[in-house]
Amino acid sequence: MRTLTRPFLLAATATCGLLAQAQQEVMVSQYMFNGLFLNPAYAGSHPYVSGSVLHREQWTNMPGAPSTSMLAVDGPVWNDRMGLGLSIVHDRIGVSRDLDISGHYAYSIRTGETSRLAFGLRAGLSVYSANIGELVYWDANDDVYQQRIKNAMVGKFGFGVFWHDELTYVGLSVPTIYAADGQVSAAAASALDHYFTQHFYLHAGRVFHLNENFDLKPSVLVKYQPDAPPQVDLNCNVLFRDRLWLGAGYRTGDAFVGMLEYQITPMFRVGYAYDMTTSMLRRFNGGSHEVMLGIDLGKDPVRIKSPRYF
Repeated sequence: MRTLTRPFLLAATATCGLLAQAQQEVMVSQYMFNGLFLNPAYAGSHPYVSGSVLHREQWTNMPGAPSTSMLAVDGPVWNDRMGLGLSIVHDRIGVSRDLDISGHYAYSIRTGETSRLAFGLRAGLSVYSANIGELVYWDANDDVYQQRIKNAMVGKFGFGVFWHDELTYVGLSVPTIYAADGQVSAAAASALDHYFTQHFYLHAGRVFHLNENFDLKPSVLVKYQPDAPPQVDLNCNVLFRDRLWLGAGYRTGDAFVGMLEYQITPMFRVGYAYDMTTSMLRRFNGGSHEVMLGIDLGKDPVRIKSPRYF
């Protein structure tokens, strides 16, 4: 067995368990402003082309911790009845690398004067690689842990529904209903029954106008994966003078979250989030950092008093 201190071994064991169960789909704290990463039906939900770039460093100062970079763009087509989107995600977790490129399609119908219900599809391709031999192992002669997965192509398909009006949204999605992961699963067959698993997301939020200066937006994200306990993100953001968002949240069993977003111009917005770990891993890392840049193309500058709520 490789020489490791006992605390680090415990942390590595916990980390591998968490990553195998919960990190196959992207996890971000600023999900309420980046709905396309959760739900393909979010595509085209605004009357303009919207894009965002986000980078997340999770569990800083901890070897093998997740690092995620994401880009997404979406917009309406065909008189706002349909939406198209593109997302690119690069995920690095321990010995694995995953580059995911997905297209998103949504079709929406009116359910009221200002409300719409959209149905979305996601189709993508992941380029996955891993050096399993770099994992902590007990038997150096075990063939399973000497294997290397290099540039395995994995097709993925997902589905979602998204309802919203000017102040409220509710969505349900399964970003990966099916993954053609035979090559990856076969390489790790002795260690895992399967690799990619279905994740179910339920997300909702509402904006309450308090006065001419303040708006309040509570939101929730429920994450369910059959092989892991459910996890819930509870968040509350306050909007000051239609420009500055300040927020706080709690992710059950994981972290407290602080968030900040500023609308620089009608076109550009920036955001930052910090996660303070509450699990046993807090002894081995410095928390998680997340930065975001949002761009809204075609948004009328005169409409600065109609801020983007989600």
